[in-house]
Amino acid sequence: MDAPDFIVAIPARHASTRLPGKPLRLIGGVPMVLQVARRALAAGAREVWVATDDARIAEALAVSGVQVAMTSPDHASGTDRLAECARIAGWDDQAIVVNLQGDEPFAPVDGINCVARTVATSGAGIATLAAPIDTVETLLDPNAVKVVRAGNGDALYFSRAPVPWPRDAFARDPRVLPEGQWLRHIGIYGYRVHALRAFAGLAPGRLEQVESLEQLRALEAGWRIAVALAPSPFPPGVDTEADLERAQRTFELQHGHA
Repeated sequence: MDAPDFIVAIPARHASTRLPGKPLRLIGGVPMVLQVARRALAAGAREVWVATDDARIAEALAVSGVQVAMTSPDHASGTDRLAECARIAGWDDQAIVVNLQGDEPFAPVDGINCVARTVATSGAGIATLAAPIDTVETLLDPNAVKVVRAGNGDALYFSRAPVPWPRDAFARDPRVLPEGQWLRHIGIYGYRVHALRAFAGLAPGRLEQVESLEQLRALEAGWRIAVALAPSPFPPGVDTEADLERAQRTFELQHGHA
């Protein structure tokens, strides 16, 4: 099924603690943020925007065909930055926008498509993706965010804790992942623009503050978040120097460079 008409927006901050100047670090001789934008263009996005607070990032994208929104340096989150981008760009309330992280230079095209399509078909204002968990270590890892879905595919809850807890199976052997589908959340979101604007206007929720998971703000407010299974794996993002070296090797393998 073809993706609907959609926009991709990429929040990009220059001031990354673990990898300073991250959006401009080179992969295959090209700034990482431009590699991400190329994934969005390959996915068929009608428009690709980078929402940034740094003129150096805007300059790096000057001849790329990617549009840039210069946003406030004071935003607490990428979602807030995206909402300002929506204002600057003047998107229609019903437009679908995919929030693609600026450190995902290998984001699968089918995954970008899938999250846009899920917004269009679910009727939810927000959609995201998940993938099956296949090891006990991942289930127990607080850095791997778990999601539990209702029968209709909507999110019931997101947590850093292992949910649902396989009580009887772990009572027998806590080292073995039992049969069943535990899901890891993948941090790509699609929104109707009206939902993005409203979400950015909500005060942070209690559950969000407890778990440090922004998406819980929407659930605590009683909103729907539709969750689709990612059609193909999302490679890890780029957060550190070691990640950047790995990304460079991956790029060279994909493009036939030794």
